[in-house]
Amino acid sequence: MPDDVLLTYVVSFMVFAVFGSFFNVVIYRLPQMMESSWRRECELLLETPSSGKAEDTSFNIAIPNSHCPSCKAPIKAWQNIPIISYLLLRGRCSNCKTSISVRYPIVELSTALLGLLCIYLFGLGPYGFATAAFCWTLLILTFIDFDHQLLPDQLTLPLMWAGLLCSALSLSPVSLEDAVWGAAAGYLTLWSVYWLFKLITGKEGMGYGDFKLLAALGAWLGWQQLPVIVILSSLVGAIVGSIYLAATRSESNKTIPFGPYLAGAGLITLLWGEWIVDRYLQFAGLG
Repeated sequence: MPDDVLLTYVVSFMVFAVFGSFFNVVIYRLPQMMESSWRRECELLLETPSSGKAEDTSFNIAIPNSHCPSCKAPIKAWQNIPIISYLLLRGRCSNCKTSISVRYPIVELSTALLGLLCIYLFGLGPYGFATAAFCWTLLILTFIDFDHQLLPDQLTLPLMWAGLLCSALSLSPVSLEDAVWGAAAGYLTLWSVYWLFKLITGKEGMGYGDFKLLAALGAWLGWQQLPVIVILSSLVGAIVGSIYLAATRSESNKTIPFGPYLAGAGLITLLWGEWIVDRYLQFAGLG
């Protein structure tokens, strides 16, 4: 590998890891911001006295500065270096020695590796960076849904519009027509499953955020890839969900987020979707 190419990848890894550090903030704070906003709206609508929990409007992605969730000690610059600081601190707060979740370096490392993979496969250009942003958004959505069973509109809807915009600007190999049909079919597919399941069982099997996420995946990958995404997400979801319920001895009616499996299937389809379809057609004797 030429030295200039190696340097590009090294610098890109470092920059992308910094993005990952910011994504940790988004994963932690965005749900809290949404909850606070909902509480204020409910208090205004019901004209009830403020609970005090929704009064702090200064809490957002940028404010306050990063600090230890346990002792509130501010995190110094050298303690905020992606991946490295976690290793230097041995996974503990320098002030109160409380354990720091291993999720932080995992998100940073995943962000960097996904970014490198995208620019390696799709080039160091507009589409390479666009697909990197696509993968990063899926990563953020995955962790938020795991924590809160929530897929924020603030992420799913811009992701869908970005996919349509990439097609409209010819940055994506997916035509605008295929992207529009992909978004519509993606939403209607899970919307139909939701109502069919509700009519049969009287229960809600998934949330509207799942519809919007599949719409976003359809906008990025086209309607042709939707069967691959649905099959992969359902298969992985069934396997992982069964293992989780067995390992934790949870009840069979326990709610398990579907968004992470959709996101994972979308990522796999972006990277290897055409290969999967080709192998299937060959296996079925249709290729």
